[in-house]
Amino acid sequence: MFELSHARYASVKNDILSGLTVALALVPEAVAFAFVAGVNPLVGLYAAFMVGLITAAIGGRPGMISGATGALAVVMIYLVAEHGVEYLFAAVVLMGIIQVLAGVLKMGVFIRMVPYPVMLGFVNGLAIVIFLAQLEQFKVTDAAGVSSWLVGNELMLMLGLIALTMAIIYLLPKLTKAIPSSLAAIIVVTALVIFFGMDTQSVGDIASIAGGFPEFHIPMVPFTFETFMIILPFSLIFAAIGLIESLLTMNLIDEITETRGQGNRECVGQGAANIATGFFGGMGGCAMIGQSMININSGGYGRLSGISAALFLLGFILFASDLIEMIPLAALVGVMFIVVIGTFEWSSVRILKKIPPADAFVLILVSGITVLTDLATAVIIGVIISALVFAWQTAKHMWAEQSIDENGTKIYVMHGPLFFGSIRSFTDLFDTKGDPDEVVIDFKYTRVYDHSGMEAIDSLTERYTKAGKKVHLRHLSHECQTLLEKSGDLVEVNMSEDIHYHVETEAKRK
Repeated sequence: MFELSHARYASVKNDILSGLTVALALVPEAVAFAFVAGVNPLVGLYAAFMVGLITAAIGGRPGMISGATGALAVVMIYLVAEHGVEYLFAAVVLMGIIQVLAGVLKMGVFIRMVPYPVMLGFVNGLAIVIFLAQLEQFKVTDAAGVSSWLVGNELMLMLGLIALTMAIIYLLPKLTKAIPSSLAAIIVVTALVIFFGMDTQSVGDIASIAGGFPEFHIPMVPFTFETFMIILPFSLIFAAIGLIESLLTMNLIDEITETRGQGNRECVGQGAANIATGFFGGMGGCAMIGQSMININSGGYGRLSGISAALFLLGFILFASDLIEMIPLAALVGVMFIVVIGTFEWSSVRILKKIPPADAFVLILVSGITVLTDLATAVIIGVIISALVFAWQTAKHMWAEQSIDENGTKIYVMHGPLFFGSIRSFTDLFDTKGDPDEVVIDFKYTRVYDHSGMEAIDSLTERYTKAGKKVHLRHLSHECQTLLEKSGDLVEVNMSEDIHYHVETEAKRK
């Protein structure tokens, strides 16, 4: 049932080694996001394990890594602060149910409606978010719990280790690809720090990652309608953020690997993972673009890479917490900086002056909103603005060829799409008072896209009818003919055999 490799590039060795690299990078991220959400670090680690394992096994995108994410954590903090962590677990379960329903209803297809400038803004915004998240590692907390930035020798040592990590990741593939360069960099830098006794922050300075197996736990909340209404708004937001980030990350990996994931299956996989996570004390999660890029760049193309990453992470929690806590944060920050450089679409900066101003505006806006608020808000606003711009520009393409035949009948041959945005341009083309007693309006080269367009035709015929003039309509669809039956004998509707389109709706496309 499960495919443990994908495409000709995948191999068991690459998947396992890549999974180990990803698991090491998951530890500080999961802990950090748990702190952001206001929960215990193990809540984030358990989420990274369970969401990562289940989505890797049954999700729609081999090679994509899922776990606790910052996009969800920044929203979760409000629910935890006001109602407590048990309400968070209940909200995560409901989030998963909503995501499963989205997959069953095949709503994953709607991600194809995201315009390319929005995609670029999403990628660039998340790259900036990942970069800003790493800056927290440049702070140190004293015994009184006060955080301050690193200075002097401590800062220089941190920067030096980060630079060494990045250099190894960049240069090692030029010599050999037998071992993922990110994993090699983490091992080398950790060994140097331990051997020379360098005084720098490690994973253990953030929090202890030691723990046991996740235990089944029904959220301890009142099972009432009031509780449902408390968690429902949060669950809807969680589900939207999780699906948008996962499906956009899937599209990105599709482009990199030149393969195609299954959006609806990913929705079901993410939902099932979050349902299980909510019942095992996890904070929920979705696809992680940073860890997914580490995995793909390390050769992890198959499902086994995600499965092994989750199992390695569980192994760290159960048996190797002391060893993992020795890894210097500088090594992991260096890995994430490489991810930032690889994730950010640098070409988008160069093409800003070459693309339409509206697209450039959307790209920058989505990037900014992603950084300042959350991914779902950024993508939704980007799609809305792109749709409005498209409607505005398309509305300008409505025009008509006008002529008068030998019988004195005026003929309008329409061109352009007729929809809600072009109604005003359409109606302004006609001179109902100045036109002769008979008018022909030919829609052969015009497509009526929505009910607003049909209503515009109906309103136009009523204007001619009130003026006592006869209108001949040519090449209309059956929907338009039905609507215009109420217009009376002065309107003649002609159905041409070579026009077979219908006013499109989602139901008809299915």
